[in-house]
Amino acid sequence: MPASPAPASPIPAATLVIYRRAASGPAEVLMVQRSAQLRFAGGAVAFPGGRVDAADEALAAELAPPGPAETAGERLAETAARIAAIRETLEETGLLLGLAGPVNAADAAAARALLKREGAFAAVLARHGWRLDLAALVPLARWRGPRPPAYDTRFYLADVGTGAQALSADASETDSLFWASPARTLAMAAEGAVSLVFPTRRNLERLAQFAGFTEARAHAEATPRPLILPREEIRAGEPWLVIPEGLGYPVLGEPLAQARRG
Repeated sequence: MPASPAPASPIPAATLVIYRRAASGPAEVLMVQRSAQLRFAGGAVAFPGGRVDAADEALAAELAPPGPAETAGERLAETAARIAAIRETLEETGLLLGLAGPVNAADAAAARALLKREGAFAAVLARHGWRLDLAALVPLARWRGPRPPAYDTRFYLADVGTGAQALSADASETDSLFWASPARTLAMAAEGAVSLVFPTRRNLERLAQFAGFTEARAHAEATPRPLILPREEIRAGEPWLVIPEGLGYPVLGEPLAQARRG
């Protein structure tokens, strides 16, 4: 019998839940609608983000904080993921955050154009003399899909106050974007206006418990963050896709027939 092929390595990725204060009502988060042409989650509404690329990892190797050799790999992966979350957000939306100092709309637009030409975020930082403030990103969770393509995605929280920078979809990976409270986006999904993949839905349900960034950050900092691996189980004779208890999620699963994985 021929040997089974080795399972593909998980693809490192990062995504950013960006809060802004609304003029009235609950705080809003930035959502993007992914291009229908994309292989993974095409047409779905998600948080900005994407794959960690080689240039992110190269920059992370320069910036990763020192520490014990046995944890060097995790420090590098964490730093690269934060860089990727910032870069992907700039590419997809035009919003530039995670820097040590304010950035105006003109700076962000110039940085986005340069990133498109150069392909590496390090070139943007060098051109403008900017320094990253990676501590501005608050770890929320880490998810890995159960089947290929298995994205190993780190979720972060960030706050932009009033969200004053001008935003626009990149018309490549994203078709449109909008600000809405987590509860409102969930309501849009219930109405059939948008589609959500399983991890996005669970994280929106989690964030809908809080009034805004401050409360969500406190919750994230006080909650364990092990790697979340959704699994299938049978409930009352029906297959469900579920996640473990005790990680801050008020809804732990849904029938497999309803769950959108990608």
